[in-house]
Amino acid sequence: MDDGTHGQRQRLPMLLGIALDGAGWHAAAWREPGVVADRLFSAGHWVDLARRADAAGFEFLTLEDGLGLQAQPWNAVAGRTDRVAGRLDAALVAARIAPVTSRIGLVPATSVTHTEPFHLSKSIATLDFVSRGRAGWRPQVSPRPAEAAHFGRRTMAAELTDAAVTELLDEAGDAVEVVRRLWDSWEDDAEIRDVATGRFIDRDRLHCVDFEGRFFSVRGPSITPRPPQGQPVVLALAHARVDGRSPSSLVPRSDDSSAAVRFAVRSADVVAITPADAVQLRELLDLVAQESAAAGRTAPLRVVADLVVLLDGPDGEPAAERRARLDAADGSPLVSDAAIMAGSAAELTDRLTQWWGSGVDGFRLRPAVLPDDLDTLARSVLPELARRGLRTDPAPGTLRDHLGLARPENRYRSTVDEGVPA
Repeated sequence: MDDGTHGQRQRLPMLLGIALDGAGWHAAAWREPGVVADRLFSAGHWVDLARRADAAGFEFLTLEDGLGLQAQPWNAVAGRTDRVAGRLDAALVAARIAPVTSRIGLVPATSVTHTEPFHLSKSIATLDFVSRGRAGWRPQVSPRPAEAAHFGRRTMAAELTDAAVTELLDEAGDAVEVVRRLWDSWEDDAEIRDVATGRFIDRDRLHCVDFEGRFFSVRGPSITPRPPQGQPVVLALAHARVDGRSPSSLVPRSDDSSAAVRFAVRSADVVAITPADAVQLRELLDLVAQESAAAGRTAPLRVVADLVVLLDGPDGEPAAERRARLDAADGSPLVSDAAIMAGSAAELTDRLTQWWGSGVDGFRLRPAVLPDDLDTLARSVLPELARRGLRTDPAPGTLRDHLGLARPENRYRSTVDEGVPA
């Protein structure tokens, strides 16, 4: 059965996602002439970016989020004041842009460390209804002590240990499991809406999930009907080190190189990896395959590689010069947990073609400056990939349709159909 990793299987067309974050993934992006900094906290900014990405033909977009200011040190309220700091709520932004887009999947990030799974399940299920089946979700952990202090219910250690990373990821795994059960807690035909009999709902087709774990005790059922996709797509960002090499020292991670990958393959439909180069890409694909086998996973799994892209400027400025200018404006070089591709649209197209040949299903591209790099991708990169026969524009449909993932059966359906008490 197709496990979504590389190997002997029928390839899907190259999948492409776009990662939207503020003014872009370079810290000095907000200073660029094409960026209107006073619109970053407006609905219009996100609507404009989403429409451009939708028209370009990306399968999905992701919206970053967090519980602390972006420029803050590990355990401080605020850090640098010359970088964009502050965010709108990603799930609410996704709900705002859903009605003005038609094809693209919408994948907000939310923290599972300080947010209850019941609230998360309802939020993402609502997004799936609003977008007519185009919702996804990226669960993320929040290890910073300053973020825990916002809530006052738990404390985080000043230094992140291997044991703490494992604990956070175990908790995240339970959170995703609870959310998935809550999505299934209404069967697809639970709503009767029979005016003649006065029955709106079939109570026998609502199920208590009765989850009992180390971190959560959740009864259910949800108060939101089962989403249009049955299960919105779950995407996990799997930071990992291979052979002691780390993509970046910026992102805390365990010395157990497979910890994040293990969480992703057990909990997600899509795994985003962060290879530094083509060699590490292959190593990470092998790691995903190994962890999938160890978990006994049979459901399809898509693997995309993250890549920061900084392309030749709209006025013809070479990418190398553009990067140097932006770095000088910020006072430090651009670094990332993912590889950074600074070059022409043709060079990026060649890189994507080469890496796709290694067996990855696609890419999540992080534009350094928005909308400039997004527009270059739409104008020059996606059309060339289509010309090479590597991808096609997504047809109307759900996000699962775009990713080649079937709509899952409801785990509780047989309990009623077979006469077994729920």
